[in-house]
Order: sequence, then structure tokens, then C-alpha cells
Amino acid sequence: MQEPSIDAVVLDLETTGLLKKTDKIIEVGALKIRGGEVVDTFSRLIDPGFPLSEAVSNLTGITRDMLAGQPQFTEVADELEAFLEDDILIGHSITTDFAFLKKAFVDAKPKGYVFAKKGIDTLRLSRVFLPADEKKTLSAACAHFGYTFKPHRAVEDARANWFLFQKLSEQFGEKEPGLFEPKELVFSVKRDTPIMKKQMEQLQRLLTEKDLELPVPPESLTKSRASRIIDRIRNGETKDLLG
Repeated sequence: MQEPSIDAVVLDLETTGLLKKTDKIIEVGALKIRGGEVVDTFSRLIDPGFPLSEAVSNLTGITRDMLAGQPQFTEVADELEAFLEDDILIGHSITTDFAFLKKAFVDAKPKGYVFAKKGIDTLRLSRVFLPADEKKTLSAACAHFGYTFKPHRAVEDARANWFLFQKLSEQFGEKEPGLFEPKELVFSVKRDTPIMKKQMEQLQRLLTEKDLELPVPPESLTKSRASRIIDRIRNGETKDLLG
């Protein structure tokens, strides 16, 4: 069993939303585990390239001012890649964080870059081993073992997740060792491209018709984000176009 001597990275991300192909990472928190001990920490705020929505600020406590002047993901990609090494990832819904991370790396790195990882999902383990009538959020699962914290900041969540993994391993690892084996993480992504000329014309026409303004130049948008904004305008969701 791996719990006393596991080598891994415990990962948590905060993002601008839940859409893996268009939302962006705003904070990375990671703990490097060697022999079952935390030996290093990675903590970075990330500028997503567009203003943060009020809803995300309220949830995370991360504000637009906090992100102002922070590096974009392309500027920290090499440092983060070096930190992750070839380690397995541990996370609460690790497939979600892996998807956001893979998309960010694919967009930041040269064409043909491959990002592959194995992972252990503490959400999946919590659903298997914790009482069915209890919530399985990270904070609820940790509270089951007597650990409380304020969620939705990346490093604090990573620390809580490491605590949770250790407790689950201690209590259930010998009974169900196969469930604690890392699994290949899978998410298919395409490299993002700049907004197309046709999209630009369409977007500018809609902005004019609806008397709307974007807080960023339209030419700075990617193809996928421009498509999302166009859809939001058409659906009347104009309060926070970049949210």
C-alpha cells in the first residue's frame, strides 16, 4: 500500500467558472509529497486575461485587484510543469482539475505538447467509504474526520485534501487497496486559437445592436471565448459577458 511512502502532488485549482474549455485558472495550489511528507509547496495567483466575475470573487475571496499584475498561465507553465514532474496527482474531483490544467498547458505550450497524468480522486473515495447521508464536498468530508477549514483557496484546499487522503488511506486502504491505486486521467482538448474575422464582425455587430461594451478588446479574445460571449448576448445574458 502506498499511504506511508507515497510520492505525489496534491493539487487544487480555483477557476473563473466550470466550463473546462473556456473558463480559466485563477489560482494554483499544490503540495509535493515525498515519502508521505509535504516537502514543497506551489502557490500562484493567475491572471485569466479578463475581469473576474462578482460571483467567483464572492465564492473564493479572490478579487480583480488581487489578480491585477499577476502572471498569466503561460508565464508560470514551465515552473509548474517542473514542480509536477512525473508525479501522480491527488485531488477532490481530480479529473476536473486535470481537465483545466491540461487545457491550460496545451494552450501555453507549442503545438503537439502532451500532458498526461495518473491520479487518485478523494471525492470518489469519499463516495465509497463515507456515510451515504453525508455530503461529500471537500469541507464536509474533512469535517467527518474533525478537520475544518475555509474552502475555495487553492493551497488551503490542497492541505485539506492531503489530510483527507491520509485519513481515508489509514482507515480503508488495507480493506480496498485497489481503490487507492492511481488511474489514468483522461480529457480531450484542442488548442485554442484567436478570434476569427467572421466572429469579430458578428460580435461587434451584436455589441452595437445591444449597446454593450466589453472590458477587453475583442481582438484579444480566443475563438472559444468569443463564441461563448456571442451565445450569451443572443440569450440575453448580458450582465457579465466575460463571466
